[in-house]
Amino acid sequence: MEEQVSLTAVGWARSLPTSSGVKAARDWTREHLRSLHWYTTAPDVVDAVLLTVSELVTNAHVHAGDDAQLILTWDHECLHVTVHDPDPDLPEPREPSDSALGGRGLMLVDAVADDWQVRPCSKGKDVIACFQPPAAHSAR
Repeated sequence: MEEQVSLTAVGWARSLPTSSGVKAARDWTREHLRSLHWYTTAPDVVDAVLLTVSELVTNAHVHAGDDAQLILTWDHECLHVTVHDPDPDLPEPREPSDSALGGRGLMLVDAVADDWQVRPCSKGKDVIACFQPPAAHSAR
């Protein structure tokens, strides 16, 4: 007989109209990371999460031209940062030119997140990045 394991998770969600700006997304995320006590236990991970939130919300606002939904889910192993937008076109990393102001967002996410992926859904797409704090510093 297989043992069933119960998963405990906590999550937060917020709608981000294009008028709210990316700062609102970072500030909201920062408050939830404080509740996980990561500022003292995993400050580098906090910086990586905030950078990722900035990039993903900016991409949703610029490329989808619409509101975005930001969802944070902590399952005691990974903080999943999900940004949903209604545009069905999936993002693809690209080689930015030296003179381009943009085009580096997904490269940054790839560099700082433990993992990331894009999932199409019936009303747009989700871009999800996973962050694992160092094992010795996991939030309880």
